[in-house]
Amino acid sequence: MSLSDRHFSRLGPLVAAVAGLLLAVAALVATPLAPASGAAGGTGTGHLRTSGNRIVDATGTTVRLTGINWFGMETDNKTFHGLWSRNWKSMIDQMAGLGYNTLRVPFSNDAIKPGAVANSIDGVANPDLVGLSPLQILDKVIDYSGQKGMRVILDRHRPTSAGQSALWYTPAVSEATWINDWKMLAQRYAGNTTVIGADLHNEPHAEGTDPNGTGSCWGCGDQARDWRLAAERGGNAILSVNSSWLIFVEGVSCPSGGNANAWDDIPDEHCGWWGGNLSKAGEFPVRLGTPGRLVYSPHEYGISVYRQPWFDDPAFPGNLAAIWDQQWGYLHRQGIAPLMLGEFGSTLADPKDRIWLERLMAHTGTGTGGMSFTYWSWNPNSGDTGGILNDDWQTVNQTKQNILQPYLIPPTGGGTQPTPTPTPTPPPSPGACETTYKVDNSWPGGFNATVSVKNTGTSALRDWRLTFTVPAGVTLVNGWNATVSQSGTTFTARAPSWNADLAAGATASFGFQAGGPATPQPSGYACS
Repeated sequence: MSLSDRHFSRLGPLVAAVAGLLLAVAALVATPLAPASGAAGGTGTGHLRTSGNRIVDATGTTVRLTGINWFGMETDNKTFHGLWSRNWKSMIDQMAGLGYNTLRVPFSNDAIKPGAVANSIDGVANPDLVGLSPLQILDKVIDYSGQKGMRVILDRHRPTSAGQSALWYTPAVSEATWINDWKMLAQRYAGNTTVIGADLHNEPHAEGTDPNGTGSCWGCGDQARDWRLAAERGGNAILSVNSSWLIFVEGVSCPSGGNANAWDDIPDEHCGWWGGNLSKAGEFPVRLGTPGRLVYSPHEYGISVYRQPWFDDPAFPGNLAAIWDQQWGYLHRQGIAPLMLGEFGSTLADPKDRIWLERLMAHTGTGTGGMSFTYWSWNPNSGDTGGILNDDWQTVNQTKQNILQPYLIPPTGGGTQPTPTPTPTPPPSPGACETTYKVDNSWPGGFNATVSVKNTGTSALRDWRLTFTVPAGVTLVNGWNATVSQSGTTFTARAPSWNADLAAGATASFGFQAGGPATPQPSGYACS
């Protein structure tokens, strides 16, 4: 999804029946679940593959991708948005610092054509990107993401920058072009363990007014419309030149490919979000010639994108689990294949959307045993969801981040290059500051907190840091908006690269997740 994308269909009547039959199961998750406890960091080592419903690394260790979408390369800009106002490396630093271990990159075939030109790049903020092609900029983003221990997924989001398409091909971009462009990218990044795979086509969906279907179907057997068969052709073509990639396959909206609004004429039709319906994948699985490479990747959205009927069901939110399991969750729970929730998001303007997001995160599971995901989006300029960043392209929407934070597994290791040895930090000099501390939420055995620090001195604090003391038994899990570490009962928060200097009178905020009881006000604050 981008500024103008939309992803909705109506849910067919049979789903309501299924939801009723599964209501007893849904009731088990009807009460709020505690956020996941912190899990071991990292995205593994070497190339990734699948085993049952897990993604594993070269050593067989389970990897959970907890990532973010950074869009723009699919638009007329042909490169990442936000480069008009901010340095590209500082944004990747911030993503990794917040705990996102994977970057999903939407692109269009226009952006990877020979002669494609990237635009809207601030040459002062990004002098090293001036004059580079979209693919050369992508190379730099991939290389630096690898240094941070992150993984990268490439998402063919649109055939052209003009907009999304119901089918994987259009009159302007043939199936052959779609496949050949994917093969080019697979060869370009062969051997690069940062780039882990291909999301073949974004949000196949129903189209037209004919209930028999003119859009993408699943399992209908029509070579021109059956997305499952096309995914096999595209996936196998990629694997023929790069057998190490994962192949991410989204769902459709209606398995018939017909118009979702005509569902009364389609018996037993199950319809959902664009790309979000994998209800037929169990019966009609994607068959790839290389084993251990298939990951299903549904999409899921809140009311700010479209007010689906289930949001107004009297059973909400207890009805959500049954709908999710019918549409895609069964693939994970039955051990059929791994799932990566490729897009999900909301402005959270409607109070129900906060409940929806909290339930969705709980539904993905906890720790490394849970489902993978990449949140939509990093960008604040996504028209109907907003982003993790606020409109200033600098500060974080803390409400969204606090909900996601307990499920994020920060990047450590992996990638194609080792993390550079940090430059020794000079001894700090004392500064004048005042702090505020707030516990945002808590659960048995852990809590999230936000700390704000204001520079009350007359000069800027360069590479600011704050230390404070917590009670015994409080253990740090991770932090965001600062580099947070623990030694004994002392926590130290060091400035992030995008907010290194704290001007006189200015305030910076950071957060952390910790194990142990929700601590009262820490003591012994010292800033420098």
